[in-house]
Amino acid sequence: MERGKMAELESLETAAEHERILREIESTDTACIGPTLRSVYDGEEHGRFMEKLEARIRNHDREIEKMCNFHYQGFVDSITELLKVRGEAQKLKHQVTDTNRKLQSEGKELVVAMEELKQCRLQQRNISATVDKLTLCLPVLEMYSKLREQMTSKRHYPALKTLEHLEHTYLPQVSHYRFCKIMVDNIPKLREEIKDVSMSDLKDFLESIRKHSDKIGETAMKQAQQQRNLDNIVSQHPRIGGGKKYKKDVCASSDLEVKNTSPMSEQDSGILDVEDEDDDEEVPGAQDLVDFSPVYRCLHIYSVLGARETFENYYRKQRRKQARLVLQPPSNMHETLDGYRKYFNQIVGFFVVEDHILHTSQGLVNRAYIDELWEMALSKTIAALRTHSSYCSDPNLVLDLKNLIVLFADTLQGYGFPVNQLFDMLLEIRDQYSDTLLKKWSGVFRNILDSDNYSPIPVANEELYKKIIGQFPFQDPELEKQPFPKKFPFSEFVPKVYNQIKEFIYACLKFSEDLHLSSTEVDDMIRKSTNLLLTRMLSNCLQTVIKRRNTGLTELVQIIINTTHLEKSCKFLEEFITNITNVLPETVHTTKLYGTTTFKDARHAAEEEIYTNLNQKIDQFLQLADYDWMAAEPGSKASDYLVDLIAFLRSTFAVFTHLPLLDLFIQWDWSTYLADYGQPTCKYLRVNPTTALILLEKMKDTSRKNNVFAQFRKNERDKQKLIDTVAKQLRSLINSHHL
Repeated sequence: MERGKMAELESLETAAEHERILREIESTDTACIGPTLRSVYDGEEHGRFMEKLEARIRNHDREIEKMCNFHYQGFVDSITELLKVRGEAQKLKHQVTDTNRKLQSEGKELVVAMEELKQCRLQQRNISATVDKLTLCLPVLEMYSKLREQMTSKRHYPALKTLEHLEHTYLPQVSHYRFCKIMVDNIPKLREEIKDVSMSDLKDFLESIRKHSDKIGETAMKQAQQQRNLDNIVSQHPRIGGGKKYKKDVCASSDLEVKNTSPMSEQDSGILDVEDEDDDEEVPGAQDLVDFSPVYRCLHIYSVLGARETFENYYRKQRRKQARLVLQPPSNMHETLDGYRKYFNQIVGFFVVEDHILHTSQGLVNRAYIDELWEMALSKTIAALRTHSSYCSDPNLVLDLKNLIVLFADTLQGYGFPVNQLFDMLLEIRDQYSDTLLKKWSGVFRNILDSDNYSPIPVANEELYKKIIGQFPFQDPELEKQPFPKKFPFSEFVPKVYNQIKEFIYACLKFSEDLHLSSTEVDDMIRKSTNLLLTRMLSNCLQTVIKRRNTGLTELVQIIINTTHLEKSCKFLEEFITNITNVLPETVHTTKLYGTTTFKDARHAAEEEIYTNLNQKIDQFLQLADYDWMAAEPGSKASDYLVDLIAFLRSTFAVFTHLPLLDLFIQWDWSTYLADYGQPTCKYLRVNPTTALILLEKMKDTSRKNNVFAQFRKNERDKQKLIDTVAKQLRSLINSHHL
């Protein structure tokens, strides 16, 4: 029973499974029915399943039959309609075929046109792409062409900038093209080419400024000269102006052959004599004469290339070499002023260029570099000037050299270079200038003394008289009262020497101009130089004339008279120096003129020479005479030799009456002598009291005899008393100075 139940239960499960499979077959897509059927065949009840399947098919067939029977008339109607439609469809087919044939026939041209349009569209697309590519490539090619053009025209810095834009801006946009790779590979070569060409331009520039430094310096010094002229016009320095006017007046009056013997005249050549130049003419600057663009271009190029330091070192090294060449003076520089001028022009030109570079190149050179070069230049220049100026013996050339050095210093000082050492060196040259002046004036004095006739100057009319008075400060009321013709007591060498002394003073003053010296320093320099002129040169010339063998007693007497008047003129020379220097003689440390001593020494030498010559002449008379020294009785008349001797002495003493030394005895001016004795300004400074006493004793012994001194006798008795009184005072004076 249980077995039966179990069989029944299994049969129910099998039936349910088969029902499920059938529903699944009915509802599942045909493509997916395989797995369902496989499950039937995998089981053991597929026979029963087939029975169920057949039963299900029969059921569906019956339903279909019922459905078909129900819709049969409609089906028949549909078939009838379909047959009708087939006929219409056939007609439509023929129409469509015919239409297609016509369309194909008519559309051939359109197809060809469409094909052509297709090709055009393709070409248009290609052209557009090509234009786009060219739009990217053309700027690159244009920049490259511009680069080549700039390099051809030697615009190297713009070329370098173009190269930078080409490399960093344009080429990266078209880097996949082959020509761009060629350009990229060529860029380093282009940089080196620009670098080399710019360096070549710099070398040409350095060579050019080396050759044209002379012109650059000349232009700069002209500018400095024009500025000085303008400053002088504005300032109108009273001392210099007054001195020049005074000199003009003196030279106008110096017609007594002074202008023919003066080594310094108004026609002095020199760079300061620019009155004839057109001061309004525009002088170009250094930047107008020199194109500095090669330096700037090369500097910028090397800076962009990262090699600025290399460029700076090269530039400075080359300029140092050029500086050494410029500072090497020519061996014959001292022969002419042009030699010095060219030397200075080159130095000025060098430093004008460097100063311009300093202020415009943003660090190519610095102040330390410039100062180093200037220190070297200053030391070498001063050494060269010391050497070459020592060869110069012409005071005109030394003065012109001084003026040139001052202009050289002022020019460089205007560019900020210290020039104190140059002015210190000018003080050394001043001593040399004084020596050359002294030598020159020594020759002038010799010529004057050699050409003098040693006779008082005759004047025939008022015009000549005023002319001499204008040349020499002489006042004599007694001479003015005398009618023409008349004579000055001195000979022509007095006004000549006096004017030459003033010419010498002006020559000294010329050198002191523009040296930035104080009035006291100028005054001291002039006085010291003048003292050397008087005590050394003029004194030696006078001593030479006095000691000369062919100088007679008359000439010696005239020399004494001349030196007396020159001695008196010393105070006027003092005033003359004071007027041109504005330094009073009473100022502390002011040097005094030694002219008085010079002329007194000359007179003393002349007096000694007169004494010596006179004694020699007397000895000659006595040696020539044939005297009977052993005669027992005197002769009835004097010897002819003694008569000649007395006649000689009488004529000689007649000449002596013109001597102011003799005023002491002739005018009996003992009160002045005794009062002023021992003072530097004593009128009879050279009269020795012992000598004067001896003469008075002789006069006392011979006063009772008729001899050559009889002319001194006024009243014998009064004369004796005066002689005794003066002799007593002289003895007292001698004793007081011996104690």
